[in-house]
Amino acid sequence: MLALTDPHEAYRRSAFDARVQGGDSAALVQLCLEQAIAGLGSALFAQERGDASLRSKALTRTLTAITALEMGVDRNAPLAQALLQVYGAARKAVLDSVTDFNADLLQSVRQDFLDIESALRPAG
Repeated sequence: MLALTDPHEAYRRSAFDARVQGGDSAALVQLCLEQAIAGLGSALFAQERGDASLRSKALTRTLTAITALEMGVDRNAPLAQALLQVYGAARKAVLDSVTDFNADLLQSVRQDFLDIESALRPAG
């Protein structure tokens, strides 16, 4: 079974699993943001290269990360509705790009996630 696995993907998965098991909620949000950013970047790259399979995998990875972010929002927090609106718009953009790829919109969504990730990153 391991022989069928891409070594880079196997390493990424084991690193991901280790971060999930050892992380607190802030670390898990950071991880999900990183996954969404990486997934969007991969989708944009795949579209440029004409690789539909990679694009599909990247969009699925992004949707998974967005779903986890949405599920983790504390609905009683002051910024909950704003975050849910951002995540909902991101989800719609990704889903729409499955059938009608919009690189500009996905780049904008990626930048939004980069901005959020940067704001949450610890100083220093």
